[in-house]
Amino acid sequence: MKWLPRGYGGERRSPDCVKRDGWRQQGLLAVSLEDQRLTWVERELIKQLGEKLYGKCPQSKEVR
Repeated sequence: MKWLPRGYGGERRSPDCVKRDGWRQQGLLAVSLEDQRLTWVERELIKQLGEKLYGKCPQSKEVR
């Protein structure tokens, strides 16, 4: 019989699954400016919110 501590073994959740669960369970939102599902306007809004809350991103590049 093989016993593993909780959190070890099994299947690893995808990053999108973790983000979705974070939003649904805790109201946390993790968004990449490079997410192709977003329009330019939505990316710009996310960028402005991030800069307002946390300051400019040091490796910020122009995303179109």
